[in-house]
Amino acid sequence: MINEIKQDAQERMKKSVEALEHAFAKIRTGRAHPALLDSIIVSYYGADTPLRQVANVNVEDSRTLALSVFDKGMIQAVEKAIMMSDLGLNPATSGTTIRVPMPALTEETRKGYTKQARAEAENGRIAVRNIRRDALSQLKDLQKEKEISEDEERRAADDIQKLTDKFVAEIEKVLEVKEKDLMAI
Repeated sequence: MINEIKQDAQERMKKSVEALEHAFAKIRTGRAHPALLDSIIVSYYGADTPLRQVANVNVEDSRTLALSVFDKGMIQAVEKAIMMSDLGLNPATSGTTIRVPMPALTEETRKGYTKQARAEAENGRIAVRNIRRDALSQLKDLQKEKEISEDEERRAADDIQKLTDKFVAEIEKVLEVKEKDLMAI
């Protein structure tokens, strides 16, 4: 029973870190990265469709993304969806290829993105702590029902705290890497 609680907490904490990494992929740096366009939704013949399902996204060079739209009639819709996104990108169409140049980041935008990254990291830490709280309350319930002893509950709580510390440290590492990436010119 205790091992199941620990295992569940560990899996949920791991998912929190993965969600943080996914959120960091959407914060743009000076370099082109295909994951940057993952959040864009295109109106594909009346149905909202993720950009990845209507176009192939490639990195042309360090500052340019190249999109090959599968359906040539959708080029205008894809271009409009990229412009309307809150990423501040300005696509340029040349024939059947849409090129999306990444504008250079100013010091001010770098600081803004760093602040956004820190906020995302704090949300990740909060999620990990909430998972810890849930696991500890499950242990308390088991102890109240006399299914485990006080010593077992205390040992399991210490293990869960170690897990929490490990995942918070992992979040700090991921944040540090992202901040370094954002501040690199």
